[in-house]
Amino acid sequence: MERKTATVRQPVLRLLQSWLLLAVGVLMGAAIVPGIAYDTVGTLVLVVVLLSLLNAVLKPLLVLFALPFIVLTMGFGILLINAVLLLLAGQLVPGFDVSGFGSAFLGGLVISLVGLLINVLMPMELSYRATMRHGRPGRPGQKGRKDDDVIDI
Repeated sequence: MERKTATVRQPVLRLLQSWLLLAVGVLMGAAIVPGIAYDTVGTLVLVVVLLSLLNAVLKPLLVLFALPFIVLTMGFGILLINAVLLLLAGQLVPGFDVSGFGSAFLGGLVISLVGLLINVLMPMELSYRATMRHGRPGRPGQKGRKDDDVIDI
């Protein structure tokens, strides 16, 4: 029963971590980029939830359709997609203002850099591999199975 609780808790922790990471990025973007502003903390929470939904649903479709452009520009197209999603969030959430595409582009760049920096400084321990290793009967240190005979992806 305890293993099931741990597997349910892990996706929730990952979601909370990604929301917190996105919130820090939006806070930094609003502080650094002059054309981005939010009214209240509730507005910030709504923006973070909306951006995470847009990143989960709309961004993969945009990346799929823009894949040739992304490859030709060596990844620069991803920054443009992030800017479009941030601009869309500014249009959909009252109290969150993004003044134009330039501000959205710089804000998306700041959000991406903050996320990259935080991920480099604090790597996430809640990985799929670590979860599978703890749930596997042949854990390292136990007799019977070697851990290196399994391919983890």
